[in-house]
Amino acid sequence: MKAYGIISTLPKSSLKIEKFHEMSIGYYSLKDYENYKELNQKALELSKQLSDSIKIAKSYGLLGIYYRNKKLDSSYKNFKEADKIYLSLDKSKQHDYRNYAYDHGKVLLDLAKLSRKVKDYTESEALTIRAIEKFELVDDKSQSYLPLSYSNLGTVAKYLERYQDAVTYHLKSIEYAKNTVKETLYAVLGNNNIGTVYKSQQKYDKAKEYYHKALSYTEFLSKKPKRHALLLDNLAYVNFLSKDTADIPDLFYKALRIRDSIDDQNGIATNAIHLAEYYHSINQDSIATMYAKQSRDVSLELQKNEELLQAYQLLSKVSDGEKGLSYANQYIALNDSLIKEERLFSDQFARIRFETDEIVEENQQISRENQILIIAILGLTALFLLGYIIFRQQQSNKELLFAQTQQESNEEIYRLLLNQQIKLEEGRQLEQQRMSEELHDGVLGRLFGVRLSLDGINQRANDGFTEARNKYIDELKAIEKEIRLISHDLGAETLPSDVAYIDAVENLIKDLCEVHNIEFEFNNDEDIDWEGIDDQKKVNFFRILQESMQNIFKHAHADHIKINFDYVDSTINLTILDDGIGFRANKVKKGIGLKNITSRVSQMNGEVQFLSNEGSGTTVSVRVPIEAKVEEVY
Repeated sequence: MKAYGIISTLPKSSLKIEKFHEMSIGYYSLKDYENYKELNQKALELSKQLSDSIKIAKSYGLLGIYYRNKKLDSSYKNFKEADKIYLSLDKSKQHDYRNYAYDHGKVLLDLAKLSRKVKDYTESEALTIRAIEKFELVDDKSQSYLPLSYSNLGTVAKYLERYQDAVTYHLKSIEYAKNTVKETLYAVLGNNNIGTVYKSQQKYDKAKEYYHKALSYTEFLSKKPKRHALLLDNLAYVNFLSKDTADIPDLFYKALRIRDSIDDQNGIATNAIHLAEYYHSINQDSIATMYAKQSRDVSLELQKNEELLQAYQLLSKVSDGEKGLSYANQYIALNDSLIKEERLFSDQFARIRFETDEIVEENQQISRENQILIIAILGLTALFLLGYIIFRQQQSNKELLFAQTQQESNEEIYRLLLNQQIKLEEGRQLEQQRMSEELHDGVLGRLFGVRLSLDGINQRANDGFTEARNKYIDELKAIEKEIRLISHDLGAETLPSDVAYIDAVENLIKDLCEVHNIEFEFNNDEDIDWEGIDDQKKVNFFRILQESMQNIFKHAHADHIKINFDYVDSTINLTILDDGIGFRANKVKKGIGLKNITSRVSQMNGEVQFLSNEGSGTTVSVRVPIEAKVEEVY
């Protein structure tokens, strides 16, 4: 703030604007984005006061960077304003292009990346080529941006299915980065991108070749664990696609361990869905479901829609009945929403381009008219000049009022669309609740009444059909139970009804331990009446066990796991012990897994403890009070 005070005392000049820009970039490096925005707005206002076109354009470009990850349309509009001014400078030829060509190239590249984000690949390619032309004019400053520009061209060409062009552009990116400080970075990026192009063509051997080239930069990757994990995951996935399972799933787990160690949640979401696909391919759907749900949860938190779509699609395949249908519906709804969002942004960008081009044409027309008027004004009286100025001011006010009215109308339309979406979501939730209540209170009640009637007939009649009626009574009981589970499943997760609970638990432990080559010991207290325990509590115990074992597999390096269910004083105690490396419980950062365990225990009014020391293994202790389950009343 002391520096800002000094700059504020400077007289209005281009130097003051430059200092505002320099100080804003300092704030950006400190991630203080609000002060970054405020300084550039001040720089823009001062630039306009001084009619400094170059500084106006640069201020718009820096403001575009502020909105880049916040509001795509605002970002695009600011960059487009900057581009418009730079184009006018090119046409006027009143300034040395070397004073602004570099900044103009960066603005064009940002516009290209925004267009690519909304899948307008043709526009992105055209803007990138214009950016390259600018950078080549001032190549002494643009060494880091030419490789980036060719990298973007390669990515766009891949999406346009011009695969050979994509490979050529990525090779140029590597070539332009040679003998610069970023040579190794672009060598790793370029080889990875070329591998991805070949993966899109299903040329898996070529893809592996380039992924291995990228992985050969071991010293660089040792300092860049995030990029290292990305390459390992890409190589593992292309191995999986080519049915080369020699290093699978070890490569996936190696990448996942690196991402866990640096808390790379974006990478974890991708890694988890790849593992889910792998386990689904070998018919281990219980493990596939676990990883798909992990990817879904992380993707929802980070709003990673591509991975979220994949998670919903896979869950719809591995889930049975209504649950599978629910995931399929979620996939369809999200996909439709993303398509609408992309179309909305694409339309907004097109409208901004149209309005900008229209304004440029209007400005050119006004400029021509002004030249004629200047000649005419020399021969006219001061009265006519005054009248003309008043007329022009009135016209400007009308245009401004029209633009303001149009903006207010657009905001009102957006608000109405948003309210409609909220109402649709509320209606969907109410309908789901109504279906649950109808099944439980209507259909289930009628079945119960029929069963009671048959019981009554059995008690009164002795006609030789008692055994047959008992058979149908048992069938009615099974139907009642199935409908009850469906009713509950509309509002909460449930376990399979055709498998005893403790068998499902033991199968989970056995499957996971076999996959990870870990010995296990499992004990269940026979005093626990699992049939009498609330289904939601059983689901929570099941999920807690899943989360705990997954933490052991990822972090503990254990050889043996011991799991006990004990029943003491109306309390179920779940204890999970491992002989792994342990951790300092008061230092470890809680991830999603531990938070999920704590949340589920809290839902059951229980207590959980994580006991561990480095080198001495870990114990997870869960205590949950249990009340006897009463007969349902219909």
